Amino acid sequence: MNRTHAGTLSLLRGGSGAPFVLLHPLALAGELWRPLAARLDRFDVLTVDLRGHGESEWDGEPFSIEDMAADLAGTLDVLGLDEISLLGMSMGGSVAMTFAGKYPDRVRSLVLADTTAWYGENAATAWAERAGKAAETARPDQLPFQLDRWFSPGFRESGPDEVDRVCEIFLHTDSRVHAAASVAMGALDARPLLPSISANTLVLAGEHDYATPPSMAGDLANAIPGATLEILPGLRHLSLVERPGLVTMIRRFLENV
Repeated sequence: MNRTHAGTLSLLRGGSGAPFVLLHPLALAGELWRPLAARLDRFDVLTVDLRGHGESEWDGEPFSIEDMAADLAGTLDVLGLDEISLLGMSMGGSVAMTFAGKYPDRVRSLVLADTTAWYGENAATAWAERAGKAAETARPDQLPFQLDRWFSPGFRESGPDEVDRVCEIFLHTDSRVHAAASVAMGALDARPLLPSISANTLVLAGEHDYATPPSMAGDLANAIPGATLEILPGLRHLSLVERPGLVTMIRRFLENV
């Protein structure tokens, strides 16, 4: 995959075929998707660094999930991509559903993994606390909390190289943008946009994901017209990283749309 800068965002791009954009979780980057992207060579795969993450720009000012969706729209304009398939996981899923709800004509198919449109009544307070910890705690000291959420205990033992790779991406993320994006997640409420999504939609959730549990995935599937829900046995929050073989399901979904 080759590095491209389009507008304010940076991305990796490779493969050929219909465009398929992948959006990463909080405090990670488009590099996360490299192993999955390698299995999608029949698509023009674009793995985007969201605002302030990876090599994308950030002016240091507060921003929202809607701002990140607008960043994506601007980047696609620069690239001349009018219609895409779109996958987002966790924060990337929140950006993806926001984009699909605001720009329904631009999304042909949508995959939402381990994500939500709303974190509940106490979201702002809970995420403000997380933002404070992200800003004030040394990044290596944040890893135990993250690892328990990201991966099942078995995978942490059986896949140490992949676990270490994800940890390195996290460690290189600016703590300030991690905090700012956490505040944005606390303010998220994309529920009003969900009925406007016209893309064929697949919602995925790790069975043991306690960051965005299957009940949240069920709410998404119920609110998005015609959406399909799949619960993934044994997985936690980074389901598609822990089990990249799920790309077969995703590829089948995209090719049958």
